[in-house]
Amino acid sequence: MTASWIVVVLGIIVSSFGWYITPGAWGYGLFGFGMAHIVLGIIDMFRFSPNHR
Repeated sequence: MTASWIVVVLGIIVSSFGWYITPGAWGYGLFGFGMAHIVLGIIDMFRFSPNHR
């Protein structure tokens, strides 16, 4: 569960930086990369883990 939060927070940081430099291609790429990490981190939080009780 902690790893999911780390992925989400890093996604927020990367997408924020991408938003800051948005007019360029790097900005759009970083923003999308960060958003993908946010979505995947949230999905991972709801995933069933057989080792978790």
